[in-house]
Amino acid sequence: MAEPETPKIEFPCDYPVKVLGKAGSELHALVVEVMECHAPGFDQARITVRDSRNGTFQAITVTITATGESQLQALFDDLKVSPLVQMVL
Repeated sequence: MAEPETPKIEFPCDYPVKVLGKAGSELHALVVEVMECHAPGFDQARITVRDSRNGTFQAITVTITATGESQLQALFDDLKVSPLVQMVL
């Protein structure tokens, strides 16, 4: 029996990117800079920040208009190279 194909994303679409990392203004600035590089003019009002219980970490979710898989891959790669970032979802 053939395995079901993973559903394809239809671009352009709203796409939430969640970045988990060490809390602070540096992480927020990094996320905004990378998003601006790969999704110029994204709506910064669509950024949500949640602090961990102890305030050590933050989850920053940014919803962008994704234009393709290569854009998302480059965005994820640029975020993952930073020592401030623990995980990108």
